[in-house]
Amino acid sequence: MIRFFRNSYLIQYLAIALLIIALWIPSFAMDNVDVAWRSPVTPLYNLMADILDFWPPAMLVFAMLLMGFEAMFFNSILASNQIIGKVYTLGAVAFLLMLNLLPVQTTFYPFLLSSVFQLMFIHTMFAIYQTPRPELYLLNAGFYISFASMCWLPSLLLAVWGIVALAIIHKGSLRLHLIPFIGLLLPYFFFFAVRFLMGDLMPVLQAYGDYFTGFRLTVEGLGWPKVVLLGFLVLVLFVPMFAPHLFTLERSVAVRTKIAMTYNLLLLGIFLLFVESEPMRSGVLFIALSILFSYYLSYLDRLKWPNITFIILIVGVLAAHYIPLFL
Repeated sequence: MIRFFRNSYLIQYLAIALLIIALWIPSFAMDNVDVAWRSPVTPLYNLMADILDFWPPAMLVFAMLLMGFEAMFFNSILASNQIIGKVYTLGAVAFLLMLNLLPVQTTFYPFLLSSVFQLMFIHTMFAIYQTPRPELYLLNAGFYISFASMCWLPSLLLAVWGIVALAIIHKGSLRLHLIPFIGLLLPYFFFFAVRFLMGDLMPVLQAYGDYFTGFRLTVEGLGWPKVVLLGFLVLVLFVPMFAPHLFTLERSVAVRTKIAMTYNLLLLGIFLLFVESEPMRSGVLFIALSILFSYYLSYLDRLKWPNITFIILIVGVLAAHYIPLFL
């Protein structure tokens, strides 16, 4: 199975399309649409939800297509950064499995829309490593965080990861740190200006104030099954440390640096699990897991047991989506 997705022929893309459809069919069957996440602090998500609100299944169709686009975009990011082989489709499969582990993720929710901009931000931060003059990249990175946060406000914390990432790639001057914040603030300036012209700036500012003053970490959505699942996925990442003979990892400094950046993103993702009542819809952790799993699967030498584990994971994820249909 792993060797199958180490190729990029039509049959692999057909398999990916079938996997997306298989993962999302239960959502259509159960009419898994909920727009309760609309909020004054998610203006871009609200806009898309309003556009698609004419027919509830349209939200699911859009979300499924968006998931497919993100999976392919994610795969291209990893390939262009040499994290996976140029002709591999492993990244897309890993992304689909991690971002669709449970049925609560197969719907149109703020993080799903936000993750488009988050992927652009991550790609930009990876590209900065080999860019001698990164000012324009950093400005774009700020824009991406801003747009991501207009879909899912906790995305603002990616700015912290950006600061850490700049330190890792030794581009840590004060001037470079200020550029992304300019990019982050500009879209909010125009957003607040538009709300002012529409005459409802104060309620919007009040909503942001209420969000930040009422911000708290929560564990209410982390039941034992989810803790065990997430703990297992994170622990699997330690296999290369205890069994290095199973891997022939890419040794270039650029790739190792990007993997180090990803481990820091993983830590942020674990923290962000506690900002939502439903942690599975706080997916920064799953993006980081997708990068790391794609990397390690790409450089595995002995495939027997990893193949069995990979197949069990696919079957388990599909079972998690279909069993509720019969309960």
